[in-house]
Amino acid sequence: MIVMLSNTGKLAGCTHFITGASHDISKTTGLKAAKDGANIVIAVKTTHVHPKLLDTIYTAIEETEAVGGKVLPCVVDKRDEEQISNTVKKAVEKFEVIDIPMNNASAGSLTNTLETPTKSEFDEESEHQRHLAYI
Repeated sequence: MIVMLSNTGKLAGCTHFITGASHDISKTTGLKAAKDGANIVIAVKTTHVHPKLLDTIYTAIEETEAVGGKVLPCVVDKRDEEQISNTVKKAVEKFEVIDIPMNNASAGSLTNTLETPTKSEFDEESEHQRHLAYI
């Protein structure tokens, strides 16, 4: 059973920068923060529906705005340092600050076993996540 805390308004005016915000816990966190008055930066790379991931940046925007959230949607590949840097700049231009960064974009693979990355490929993918540490 999932219990949502009541909205306190304590996040009003804060900016929440969330990678992976079109899916699962990232999206739920963004929606809860938006209901509580936070600005939401949705930083995702998913623009098209995948059989295993039905949500996209567009569904996340729609759901966040439906609960009254102010949204900055950004299509970004978190493995690309320049894209992350540009996204952070856009967020600061729009909302002035980033109060709550959340890096929750998946590094998993939606491929079958034969197409799954090797350990070294997976480690390289994980290394790209370090870029978000500078937010």
